[in-house]
Amino acid sequence: MVLENPNPATYSDLSPDLNRLPVGVHRIHLMGICGTAMASLAGILKQEGYVVTGSDQNIYPPMSLFLDQLSIPVLKGYRAENLQPFPDLVVVGNVITKLNPEAIELARLAIPYLSLPQALRLFAMKGKKSIVIAGTHGKTTTSSLVAWVLEEGGLDPSFMIGGIPLNFQSNFKLGSGPFFVIEGDEYDTAFFDKGPKFLHYSPTISVVTSIEFDHADIYRDLAHVRESFRKLIGLMPQAGFLIANHDDPVVMEEAKNAGCPVSTYGLMSESDWTAYDIHVTETSTELKIGYNMKEFAQFSTPLYGRHNISNLTSAVALADFLGIDKDSIRRALKTFKGVKRRQEIKGEREGIIVLDDFAHHPTAVKETILAVREKYAGRRLIAVFEPRSNSSRRNVFQEIYVTSFDKADMIFIPEPPLTEKIPPSERFSSAKLVDDLERRGLVAYYFQGTDILLGALQKNARSGDVFLFMSNGAFGELPKRLLESL
Repeated sequence: MVLENPNPATYSDLSPDLNRLPVGVHRIHLMGICGTAMASLAGILKQEGYVVTGSDQNIYPPMSLFLDQLSIPVLKGYRAENLQPFPDLVVVGNVITKLNPEAIELARLAIPYLSLPQALRLFAMKGKKSIVIAGTHGKTTTSSLVAWVLEEGGLDPSFMIGGIPLNFQSNFKLGSGPFFVIEGDEYDTAFFDKGPKFLHYSPTISVVTSIEFDHADIYRDLAHVRESFRKLIGLMPQAGFLIANHDDPVVMEEAKNAGCPVSTYGLMSESDWTAYDIHVTETSTELKIGYNMKEFAQFSTPLYGRHNISNLTSAVALADFLGIDKDSIRRALKTFKGVKRRQEIKGEREGIIVLDDFAHHPTAVKETILAVREKYAGRRLIAVFEPRSNSSRRNVFQEIYVTSFDKADMIFIPEPPLTEKIPPSERFSSAKLVDDLERRGLVAYYFQGTDILLGALQKNARSGDVFLFMSNGAFGELPKRLLESL
């Protein structure tokens, strides 16, 4: 049997029927379990009574701690013997290649398998109306906020999110209500299905926050990215509801293809839902949201930054569509605690605040720095950025990053990790970025490794500073190590 299959419409005979739960499945093994979505699925399967095991090459917080709390054993590294004793079903994460030792053994043993999106659809989303939160930026925060608004609105939602919402302290929940909130990722599904994950989720309601070029390892250009979002919007039923970011011209172009009602949101008055009169302090953000040029309600929230207020506005539009009352929406927005690694305060020592954020795309880096600059006006802002994602380790964004750090007082950038498999001519250069930032008059420093970087951060730290760490990986646990050293 050959595992790879380029046609997602004709899965191998070993892939279970997606219209019904497999019979006799008790033990399920997840390959690539430490990905945020895979860890969520592991938790869902454990809660439903299955015996769950997993394997991964890179095991680090917060997912490693999350799985440990669920008492789900995680095997380090991929080996054929990890499939002993034989599981009844294997879920193959999208980090797994066809040459992975476990993938080869999976094919040899002819064990039934699924991709992550298939497994979610089969085990978690059956009988639910899906709310798919999609977009290049803001998916995790918006999904978390929507789930919390539905929770406070009494709708007891189910959800699966690519981060850990602090209100729930878990990135999954199986509720009794009719809705399943899911973060719709445009990344590919598996090595045997190169289509985007979100096409598996049959959206009833969808929010599209933004469409930009990203994931340079699988998408050729922006036009290629748009194709995926066009397919997602094309899946919307006539009775569905699309909530589109009016401030993003690409989103608005694609929203024209929707065969269902569309509502727009943003920070510009031309949108159906508009956030305005926004006032940010170190403790909260006060704002008004209008609908069709009239005031809808006033809100207070711990969220800050233009991008997050935009995300919040989409959640209000969705809540109103679902009939959630204004008092419940107000309560949800005021009590929303955010998401781990999204402008998360890791601690404060000696008057120094340390923030940890997942930002890696140039737009996300820029907006995050702008948000923190506004929130902590008057403090010195030190941006520490690790170019670690599949796109940021490539030079596709080399020139664009130069304009992302303007509002930082000091910038520290180490050499990108994991570049061995990227052709030298395509690799991102942190040293070049630092040179270009210095030419813009910014104070920037380049480092070959995180250990040397930590020493420089300690040397430069002073009371009143805000350290903003940005990486989509563990970043050598620098936020924690810096706090401990202060």
